[in-house]
Amino acid sequence: MPYIKVKTTSGLVNFHYTISTPTCTSAQAINPSLPTIIFLHPVYIPQAIFQPQFSDPKLRRFNLIAIDSRCHGETTGSVPSTFRRLEAAEDLLKFMEALRLPPCHLFGMSMGACIALQAAVSHPQRILSCCMVSPLPLVEPVDVAEGRQEIYDCYVAAFKDPEALDEVAILDSVCGAVQLGFSGQDSKLIAALVKHALPQVLKQWTPDRFDEVHTVAVKFFCDRHPHPRSSLEKVVSPIRLIHCGGDIAYPFNYAEELQQALEDAGVDVELSQVAEAPHFGSVTHSIEINAILHDFVLEQTKSPIPPAQPEVTSPFESALVEAGWRQDDDSSDEDEDFI
Repeated sequence: MPYIKVKTTSGLVNFHYTISTPTCTSAQAINPSLPTIIFLHPVYIPQAIFQPQFSDPKLRRFNLIAIDSRCHGETTGSVPSTFRRLEAAEDLLKFMEALRLPPCHLFGMSMGACIALQAAVSHPQRILSCCMVSPLPLVEPVDVAEGRQEIYDCYVAAFKDPEALDEVAILDSVCGAVQLGFSGQDSKLIAALVKHALPQVLKQWTPDRFDEVHTVAVKFFCDRHPHPRSSLEKVVSPIRLIHCGGDIAYPFNYAEELQQALEDAGVDVELSQVAEAPHFGSVTHSIEINAILHDFVLEQTKSPIPPAQPEVTSPFESALVEAGWRQDDDSSDEDEDFI
């Protein structure tokens, strides 16, 4: 999986990314004749969270790209205290320019959905469509903001003794993040995603970077205001909102408010709901969400698309298998040993 150094207004960032094409699991470049979908991950779990999408033969009819955002996964680069959705969207566009990508479709979940919408506002001609799973509300609810702060506080507390990491505090933080993302649902895949992400978190979220961690894990969400209508009117691409019915953070009415704001601005927007799916629903309810994404992109595509391969391999599969996942055994366990 390659890296690319990108010069941004806040310094150099070395982005870790993955490209899959219909015929190549880990490609160096896209197939220029096919549509390209860029996947934008939520907070805590980087690009491997899109294992169910990169292993879907129908979605692999397109070019798929996943990228680790700042302070996540294997991407390196400092996070300024002012880093919010605007700066994150600029990162995405700088990344697209560095890879010389054509206009792309975006698939974002939670934080990634927020970045996708901002990209459609800031650079409308570069975005073909936005599929937004678990989109953030117009304003972060107070109870959810408190929960995000509590997850951060538990994590920081684990490092009070520089000689010994408090694994109980780490586990409390992890369990809080898993509860937010998966609403208490568990599976071998969820456990493997957490086990795969945790070493990356411990490597990135060190005590000398706690201010940066607070920026991406708390302030990014809480220090946020609704887009004015004049900004949303800049969006020219169609938007598909997907609310996850089992989301404990954001009830359906928040997605409806966003839909109404977009409609008032003249944006082509449609809202659907996937019953019982948690906040990170593309992991647990990939069949339904992948079908929505596939059909949505196909609606925007005029050129011929190759038929789906009978079987494809995800570029994240080997790492997740190493973390304990088996594709043919995704049953739940009562206690998953995350640490």
